[in-house]
Amino acid sequence: MNALLRRFGPRRVRALRGFHVAAPLATFDLRKVELTPLEQRKLTFDSHALVTELEKSGLEKRQAELLISALVTLTTANMDIVYKDMVTKSHQEIAVQQIMAHLDSIRKDMVILEKSEFANLRSENTKMKRELEQLENRLKEESEKVRAETKLDINLERSWISDMFTEQEKKLMEATSEFHHKKADLENDNLEINKKIDLQVASLKTLLESLKLETVRYLAATIFSCLAIALGVYRLWR
Repeated sequence: MNALLRRFGPRRVRALRGFHVAAPLATFDLRKVELTPLEQRKLTFDSHALVTELEKSGLEKRQAELLISALVTLTTANMDIVYKDMVTKSHQEIAVQQIMAHLDSIRKDMVILEKSEFANLRSENTKMKRELEQLENRLKEESEKVRAETKLDINLERSWISDMFTEQEKKLMEATSEFHHKKADLENDNLEINKKIDLQVASLKTLLESLKLETVRYLAATIFSCLAIALGVYRLWR
């Protein structure tokens, strides 16, 4: 029964309240089947033979009877315990028939419940299907909206990056042209400086040559003067 209740769920269990349900298991019409009566139960040993054997072993008749009486009492108590937990085949068949009748009653109630719940389930399924379709449409609209916003943001970001790249490229071109102009100016200045240096070097070379020539003339005049003086002194001494 628990398995059937789990199968149909709480909603169908509530619907069962409107139908006839068989009585609980505790209220079944159980017919008691008497087990073997106490007076009909037979012991598994011969008490008189045991008394005789004990007397032959040397015990008195009174002692032997007391021992066998205690043994019979213990055996009877054990048999009561065993019979208390036993069940007969007829008792088992009656219990099975009662359970099957109860299951048939539950099965009939479940068939009635299925027939009555089928229309409700169909309407609920249709309603859930409509709700799912509406939810799907809303999700599509939201996804399209998010996609459009994302696309717009991407285009704006792309245009901003393109403008920034163009501006940076323009600045780079301006810096490059300025660098070339400065380089040309530096080259012109270097050429002029080189020309001036060449002129200065040429003038210095000319001055050096003239100084060398004057020095040679001065040395030659000095040498000739010394020779003339020496010649005059030589003539005087001679």
